[in-house]
Amino acid sequence: MFTVYILYSPKYKKTYAGQTSDLGKRMDFHNEKSISTFTSKFRPWILLYSENFPTRIEVMKREKWFKSGVGREFIKRIKEEYLKS
Repeated sequence: MFTVYILYSPKYKKTYAGQTSDLGKRMDFHNEKSISTFTSKFRPWILLYSENFPTRIEVMKREKWFKSGVGREFIKRIKEEYLKS
């Protein structure tokens, strides 16, 4: 199983879309283990949203969609819902 995910940095108000086959390990990487990456600059990250897919190809298509204009609008709505709660 593969997961596409949206992270949010409340401190910096940044979002990040990615995909993985091990979400727990990937969250550790973004919050603790990465040294010189985009996500290392904006810690801490919280998991805002995730979806599972059976194949790498499907998850990559969804990740690409999240990085499109329509996908960014979807992320914006998810973030606004999170901030209301």
